[in-house]
Formats: sequence, C-alpha cells, structure tokens
Amino acid sequence: MNPWTTLTTREVYNNRWIRVEEHDVINPSGGKGIYGKVHFKNNAIGIIPVDNEGNTWLVGQHRYTLNEFSWEIPEGGGPVGTPALEAAKRELLEETGLTANRWQLLLRMHTSNSVTDEEAFIFLAEELTEGTSAPEETEADLKVKKLPLKDAIDMVLKGEITDSMSIAGLLKLARLKNI
Repeated sequence: MNPWTTLTTREVYNNRWIRVEEHDVINPSGGKGIYGKVHFKNNAIGIIPVDNEGNTWLVGQHRYTLNEFSWEIPEGGGPVGTPALEAAKRELLEETGLTANRWQLLLRMHTSNSVTDEEAFIFLAEELTEGTSAPEETEADLKVKKLPLKDAIDMVLKGEITDSMSIAGLLKLARLKNI
C-alpha cells in the first residue's frame, strides 16, 4: 500500500538515457510537497570477472559527474526490458576484452532509490578467456588493471573504490567466498 499520493507529474527533462520528472505529492504525513524522480532508460550492469588464480579486473576512468578518476568493476548499461546478462557479456568484452563461460547473478540493487528508479544487476564472470577490448568513444581514457580479488576488496575497505555498484558487488563476493 503506497502512503504517497501523486497529484500531478510534469516532465522536466528528457534525453536518450534519462527522463526527469517533478511530482506534486501528498506525503505520508498528509503534507503537500514536491518529489523529483530520475528515470533511467537503461539498467545498470556490473561484472566482476574472476580467473582461476583468483584475480579480477578493474577499470578506471575520469567520471565527468564527479570530476575525478574512479576505479570500478566493469560497468555499463542495457536497455530496460532486455536480458541483463546479454548486456553484461557485451560490457565485459567491450571494456576488458574478456569473455566468460560461466556467469552468476550476484545481486540486484537500486542505485539511489531516494531519487531514481534505476535498477542494477551485478554478475560474477568466471572461466575467462582474454581477447581485445573495444571501449566506447566516452571511454578513450579507460585504464584496465588486473589484480588479486583480495586487493580489489581491500581497495573498497580503504575507500579507494567509491562506486556504489563496485562496493556492493565486491563486498557480496567477499562474503560468498569468505575473503
């Protein structure tokens, strides 16, 4: 049962990736207010590749929205309504050149549910084969780093990885593997 009442909705902004809406609402206490909602047209996709020796791959790039460099698990987007695994396979190859024979969904999450309906899916990719990456135009500065999975988890614990999907995925995998 939804304790919120939406009185009106108005589109504020729309492009091929997001739609921003402003809602006039009555909140659960009965007061009138506004609520902003960012709707993503793609699901967020994250992949943690792990090889037979316990290594993983991180990608790093300058994030425009933060104006800083960020180390992350390989990530990207996949159109809402299409299989998340399909997008995960594409993103892993695109960013790292890796393909995987074994896939497992680690978690489904909402990236920031106070302002967006974005849904994220994070996969574990194993039985890896190395190949050639093909980053998108916006990823021209993409750095790829192979390191022990334990070191990537330590980067989370030291605050060197701040991306929410990377943190959630790596910490869940650490728990599952008792790292």
